[in-house]
Formats: sequence, structure tokens, C-alpha cells
Amino acid sequence: MINRVVLVGRLTREPELRYTPNGNAVVTFTLAVNRTRTDKDGNRVADFINCIAWRKTAENIANYVKKGHQLAVDGQITTRNYEGKDGKRVYVTEVLAESVEFLEPRKDARNTVSNEISAPPVKSNNSKPVNQTSDPFARETKPIDISDDDLPF
Repeated sequence: MINRVVLVGRLTREPELRYTPNGNAVVTFTLAVNRTRTDKDGNRVADFINCIAWRKTAENIANYVKKGHQLAVDGQITTRNYEGKDGKRVYVTEVLAESVEFLEPRKDARNTVSNEISAPPVKSNNSKPVNQTSDPFARETKPIDISDDDLPF
């Protein structure tokens, strides 16, 4: 069985960061994801997907992402239920975000776009992220010499 979800969408509201009694960070947010079809007026139809992330991923989302920012989320669908305040059973379906990539460029102090992505992809297994630039060859000063013999085809 496979339970894998990949979403690209925009935040509909500010992320909500909380901490468990054990000190684990947890953030909830909602992504607006456009469908490929349109309505009768030609407008794209959107789904609003509830997402949750834990630990360092949660803190990074809360610190670097705002309403309207675009995110790529890789995770899995989870379901849970609990008893509501009125005594009725409440069922929740959400995406557990295991990896998140921020797709909005970060602005520097002068409010201009910098060359770095706002934050690197974050894995929930607490691997150390590495900053990426939008052009991996931007710091390359000499030309790359490639002959036909170097090509695999």
C-alpha cells in the first residue's frame, strides 16, 4: 500500500504553532491547491487542504512562511478522531507534512529579492538542511569544458 501526497499551493492563513506538553513543536496550516478544471465562469476550482507538521519542520514553517506564500509539501494523508465538546465524535483528515519546500523568494532588509530560496527543504527526520541558491553555477568563474566523449549518449 502507498500513502504519499505531493501538494503545491498557497497558505490561506498564518500558520498556527503550538507546543505539546513534552515540548514538541506542531504547526497547522491550510493550503489552497488549484484543480485542473474550471467552474462555469472559467475560474480555477481550489481545494483547501489541512496540513500538520512537527518538530523543526513546524518551527521553520512558523518562522519563514506567511499567508499567501507558496509551499510544496510532501507527506501522507492521516486520519484521527476525538470526542468534541458536545460529546459527538469528530473525524479529521489532514496531510502530515514530512518535507516542505518554501517556493517564495526571501526578501532582504532593503525589501529586494535575494538569490537564496527562503529556506531549504526540511526533512522531519532532523537531517541538517543545506542552503541552496537559485542558480547552482552562480559562483562558477571559469567555463565548463565538456567534449562529446564526456556525454553518455
